Amino acid sequence: MTLLTDFNMIQIGSGLAAAVCGRMLADIGARVTCIEAHSSTALLAHLNHGKAAAKHEDLSNAHLIVREGQPRDWSTGPHDLAGLRRLNPSATVVTISPYGETGPQANDPAGDLTLFFASGIARLLTGQIDDLSEAPIRPVGEQSAFIAGLAAACAGMHAALGGRPGACIDVSIQEALATLAMTELARVGMGGRSWERKRTSDGNGATVTILPARDGHVAISPREEKQWASWLKAMGSPEWGADPRFATKPDRVRNWDALHALMSQWSEQHAKQWIADTAQRAHVPSLPLRDLAEHLDTPQMRHRRYWQSRAFAGTTVLTPGTPFGLGVTPASRQPHTPEGPMPLSGVRVLDFSWVIAGPTTTRYLAAMGAEVIKVEAPGAGDPGRGSELHTALGQAKKAIVLDLKTPEGVEIARALAARSDILIENYASGVMDRLGLGAETLKAANPDLIYISASGMGRTGPDSHAVAYGTLLQSYAGFAGLNRHPGVAPRIGFAWLDPMCALMLGLIAAAALWHRRHAGGVARVDFSMIEAMLWTMAEPLLATQLGEPVKPTGNASTQYAPHGAWRCAGDDDWISVVVRTQAEWRALCGIVPGLSGMAAFDLDARMAELGAIDAAMMAWAAPRSAAATARTLLDAGIPAAALARSEDLLKSPHLAARAFWDRHDTGVLPGLPWRASFGRTIGPAPAMGAHTDDVLTRVLGLSSERIAELRASGALGYAQNSPLR
Repeated sequence: MTLLTDFNMIQIGSGLAAAVCGRMLADIGARVTCIEAHSSTALLAHLNHGKAAAKHEDLSNAHLIVREGQPRDWSTGPHDLAGLRRLNPSATVVTISPYGETGPQANDPAGDLTLFFASGIARLLTGQIDDLSEAPIRPVGEQSAFIAGLAAACAGMHAALGGRPGACIDVSIQEALATLAMTELARVGMGGRSWERKRTSDGNGATVTILPARDGHVAISPREEKQWASWLKAMGSPEWGADPRFATKPDRVRNWDALHALMSQWSEQHAKQWIADTAQRAHVPSLPLRDLAEHLDTPQMRHRRYWQSRAFAGTTVLTPGTPFGLGVTPASRQPHTPEGPMPLSGVRVLDFSWVIAGPTTTRYLAAMGAEVIKVEAPGAGDPGRGSELHTALGQAKKAIVLDLKTPEGVEIARALAARSDILIENYASGVMDRLGLGAETLKAANPDLIYISASGMGRTGPDSHAVAYGTLLQSYAGFAGLNRHPGVAPRIGFAWLDPMCALMLGLIAAAALWHRRHAGGVARVDFSMIEAMLWTMAEPLLATQLGEPVKPTGNASTQYAPHGAWRCAGDDDWISVVVRTQAEWRALCGIVPGLSGMAAFDLDARMAELGAIDAAMMAWAAPRSAAATARTLLDAGIPAAALARSEDLLKSPHLAARAFWDRHDTGVLPGLPWRASFGRTIGPAPAMGAHTDDVLTRVLGLSSERIAELRASGALGYAQNSPLR
């Protein structure tokens, strides 16, 4: 089932990010045609599969036009904005570029590696480390293109919904990457200190960690005290489990090295899948670290019909399918087409999501103008409230408290669903059904409700009830295992998967609204995070099947040389450099004294002399300022970037010129992964239940007397005489 059968997109050029955008939209039914797109690599061939060459009239009929390149690339030629507008004044035009269309760095050269350094994500990717001589790295699989392409698809689809034709979206790859670390950016923007790479105490291991197994590694996450108790039983109740050093989570953090060693002694005796299965039976989140090949034939993926068989390079390979399980039913009426300043003006979203993936999705929907009503349980509410996460992701939302363990609380939730356009939830499989708020139940109350569920493995299949968080899933997928230097043990690393999934979820929400409006169908979306992760790992998946199994390589590249990072003067300061052409190589040889005799080397010669090149770069970079060195190289036309801290992004003149940061009463908060010609909606994150009375009065029309009765019953989180009131 597809959602965008009547949606036309034009993809201009051979940029990877534009191809990712087109692939994702094509996967959910859009007609994608290409201008000047070349499939020069296996990854591009996959991304452009099935896309037709565009005809001249296709530009005039497009709903969305996506182009990739720097501002100087559009100064001449037929695809500058003015030229596109003459052909099609109403289409949304999305431009993807390394540093955006405006700002002092707009035309700086860049590569995948340098963008990860410039965005600060290379500092976070693999988590805290013990030895700062270990260079920061980029992730496997050209991920800057996937993040930027998904941001373009999400924002472009939303803009196409708007009542104002001719919108423009500006996607800076640096900013799209930087916003993956929303908590980190918010902390610094609100006056806190930047996260450091040097490990302190457990390095977050008491929340989620990797243990060695007899046949590889396994990730576990006994983050709650009851899960820790269950984990001890799963390990056979070892004597050291009663050691007071490990009694509470703070104790385990303080004594993490000793605890990890004891757990490892046990785990090394068992197979990784056995450990994960044992933990899951005890309701402890755990998954094995898998090689990519292990995902190509599993009962779960067969049940979900995820893989697509395709002839490729003289053989048959499996390529990722869509991570969206879709069902569509007819709408009961012609939906109202909202009109307003923002694409989602007049759209109401009932938000049952929590932590990162779901709240990030609904942050995007709120930023696009939707009324987002965040539903939280009594007590502490969303765990994001314990950090700066809610401050950033809660912006412009309304917050209510409902006790869904009470019949009255469930009845209020149903009534709100009857008056909403979208419901999004990411509870464990079966929870919403048990509460009486499942998709089939709510269909009776509102046949036109778009119902979006997000879960680790999807809502169907033999693994659908596995307890899994984003960091566990990126380990399970093979992502964490590949993002490391050779010989270095795998680490959990940064919570990459959740914010990436939010871009896909934001896209599918917009696509579902489009389908309801234009085709009269109401979507039920079953989103699988593991399938989303594998969708973005197309490059290593293809290589694995074409006889080139991917191994951890750090910053090494098979396409470019030199391609790496070297330590500079200062506290954990690094410079990343990518040389793509002979001209860039000659320019580098003119700057780095130790390379002066190698200017005539072609790529093969450079690959053969990587050791000597590395030594020259190391000696040259060591006494220099990373920021000044990056500027010298960039001015010479060589892609380079210093390793950015979040404070650097906060102080960046380029990001200031692009209005990336939003000013609030208590500090500044990061913006979105895109800039839109229609702006973005901002506002303070709400306190727990701050809008309960307002929502019940305005949306449901309840009287103050009825609200008082509900409060007395405990449906709104506390009884009339409760001391918590």
